[in-house]
Amino acid sequence: MARDDVDLVLVLSSMATHGPVSRAALLAGKHVLVEKPMAVDLEQARELVELARTSAGYLLCATYVILSPTFQNIARHLQSGDIGRPLTARARYGWAGPWWGQWFYKEGGGALFDLGLYNLTSLTGLLGPAKRVSAFTGIAIPQRVVDGEMMQVEAEDNIQILLDFGNSVFASMTTGFTMQRMRSPAFEIYGSDGVVQMLGQFWAPAGYELWQNREECWRYFEESDPHWHWAVGIDHLVDCIQRGVKPVIQPEQALNVL
Repeated sequence: MARDDVDLVLVLSSMATHGPVSRAALLAGKHVLVEKPMAVDLEQARELVELARTSAGYLLCATYVILSPTFQNIARHLQSGDIGRPLTARARYGWAGPWWGQWFYKEGGGALFDLGLYNLTSLTGLLGPAKRVSAFTGIAIPQRVVDGEMMQVEAEDNIQILLDFGNSVFASMTTGFTMQRMRSPAFEIYGSDGVVQMLGQFWAPAGYELWQNREECWRYFEESDPHWHWAVGIDHLVDCIQRGVKPVIQPEQALNVL
């Protein structure tokens, strides 16, 4: 951070360090790309948002699913009214959990920060900021073998969340290190006149399906960019720096998600 020949700092360390390292980089005038979550508490996150408003550098927070062509196509369907008024939604993302990096399971870690942020970023990217949240969280598997050692799990690994976006628009999301396999759309948006759902995973979209009442059939749209990569945020940030324009993903959304 003290070097004049460094323009951009990537914060790829354990979750609890994201906030302090990002803060130091912004204060040093650097552009910052921070992996999820931007911080593990709201006070640090709010400070990062304020710093980003006055810092010489941009702050880009993971995740980057809203940059994917599939997500943007789905957003255009919603904006065009192709499914009517969005009324309810569902998002799901989980797996059995990492067997490396004990910090995933220690205080300040957990499945919500590691996986649930994909769900929340997608839903708020399509439906706007959440107004209210209700949740069940817990530690379903209290001991795990990580890095070859048995350890006690301190962070929640099993999560169910309900979201209220206002005007009777609701969503549910499921995440956790408790899902051995998944075989369902990553997310579904149910509207007054149709349905749209993204196939595949948030980090690897596989196209989408669209139902419109007026057509009375499902239409399948193949993935337009099968080589799209979940780490595309770095490309987007470098492009924004070179062109002198703000990133599409703003820190305020990451704060709302947190």
